[in-house]
Formats: sequence, C-alpha cells, structure tokens
Amino acid sequence: MRHGKAGRRLGRKTSHRVAMFRNMVTSLLDHGKITTTDAKAKEIRVVAERMITLGKRGDLHSMRLAASVIREKSVVSKLFSTIAPCYKDRLGGYTRIIKLGIRQGDAAPLSLIELVESEIKPSKAPVNPVKSKPATVAPAVAPEAVVADV
Repeated sequence: MRHGKAGRRLGRKTSHRVAMFRNMVTSLLDHGKITTTDAKAKEIRVVAERMITLGKRGDLHSMRLAASVIREKSVVSKLFSTIAPCYKDRLGGYTRIIKLGIRQGDAAPLSLIELVESEIKPSKAPVNPVKSKPATVAPAVAPEAVVADV
C-alpha cells in the first residue's frame, strides 16, 4: 500500500522525473504555456506555483532557491521582475490546466498548462455599451505657426 506517498511516478526514475519537471517548469515560465499530458501538467503545477510564490517574496534567499530549480538565469530574472509582480494580490492558483483531448499516437490525454494572467487581457469594447447622445464637434481652428529653434 502507498500510504503517505504523494506524487506520480510517471514511469521514470526519481532523477529523470525531477530533471523533467525542472525543464518543463523552466519552459512554462519562459513561454507562459506548454502542452503536455494531464498527469505531467498536474505535477508541474505544484512546482510552478511554488516558484511563483518564491518570486513574490523577492528576497535573495528565495531567488537562490528558485535558481536551484529553474534551468536558465534569464527565466529566474523574468520570474522575479515581470511574472511575480503580476500576482502580488493573488493568494494562489497562478496556473490553469485546460484539457485538450486525446493524442492520436498513444491515446494519452493532453492538457495545456498556462499562467493565469498571461491570457487574461481587458477587452477593447465594453460588454454592455452605454447609449449616449452624439458629441458636438468643435469648430476647426487653424493651427498657429510653430517656430523651431535652430
């Protein structure tokens, strides 16, 4: 019985599994979203959210802890400078998993894992536009001559 044994093994040795998670989290933070299997996405979510929480702390110790997991220094600096400040008011749930369907080759269930704030952008038009009367147009005035200093 597997009492108290958290996490999925995914058919890999521990060192291979940890290295794979490190690579995938680095790619997720770099690109904002990646496509993978459901089981891997659910395991990556744990590591990615821990990295964003370290980024929100922002001190040197948490930067070194994040650098011990994330493979590229540029991604670590991106995490601490751009990604983490977006989530300063959010208490958790920094990633979203979207089910994509079945992979044709081996029938594995695929998912898209993405950072939540990367896809949420304000719409250009309001949902319920307010009807207002047409604005009055001001009379055209000739522009004054602009003198440039030489």
